[in-house]
Amino acid sequence: MGVLDGKTAVVTGGNRGIGRGIAERLTAEGGTVVLTARKLEAAESAAREIGSRAIGVACDVRSDESVAQLFAEVEKRAGGCDVLVNNAGIGFFGPVADMRTDEWRAVIETNLNGVFYCCHAAIAHMKKRGGGYIFNISSLAGRNAFPNGAAYNASKFGLNGFSEALMQEVRYDNIRVSYLMPGSVATDFGFGSSQKSGWALTPSDVADVVVDLLRSPARALYSRVEMRPSQPPRRS
Repeated sequence: MGVLDGKTAVVTGGNRGIGRGIAERLTAEGGTVVLTARKLEAAESAAREIGSRAIGVACDVRSDESVAQLFAEVEKRAGGCDVLVNNAGIGFFGPVADMRTDEWRAVIETNLNGVFYCCHAAIAHMKKRGGGYIFNISSLAGRNAFPNGAAYNASKFGLNGFSEALMQEVRYDNIRVSYLMPGSVATDFGFGSSQKSGWALTPSDVADVVVDLLRSPARALYSRVEMRPSQPPRRS
């Protein structure tokens, strides 16, 4: 019996990378998964590849109107939302002095505002359904700042604080909130993405944690999970 039998999960940015790994695993756990991408073709293509329990929907999480349309579609096609995985994220990396203002806005609006819009919409669904689980995919960059990462660091530091506050707000509505902070993951995102094979975490590693938390006793709340590769390259 899957942990998501008869339930619905929404995974933003679920067409590739970490989000794709989570979407695949949640369908394997018996759930209906609504996965999003900014372009409908990308979302629907990923859903077809994953299987019949996956539904692809276009959504730009930077727009509260687009997010409202997403959750109206979730209600229409899947009955509501039991699990929300806020995974959609981007990064522009470079010195603050050289960063364009539109790049800064894009990172903050996607990685932070988008999570607010999705949580704001999903909580109403979860309250009607008696509870739920919200996963915010953060990063170790949310506690370890680094040069040329100011926008990304700011978005993830903010996401962590948002998640901690939200967890305390909705815990008595039977809604659990966890934020996951993976380090290097073997995807096409970030620095040295082509050099991570063999030692980095994989999307399925992150998906395993999501499922483990969904299986955890209702009395337990693991609000923060830090994940690191067990044997990264040695520093010379």
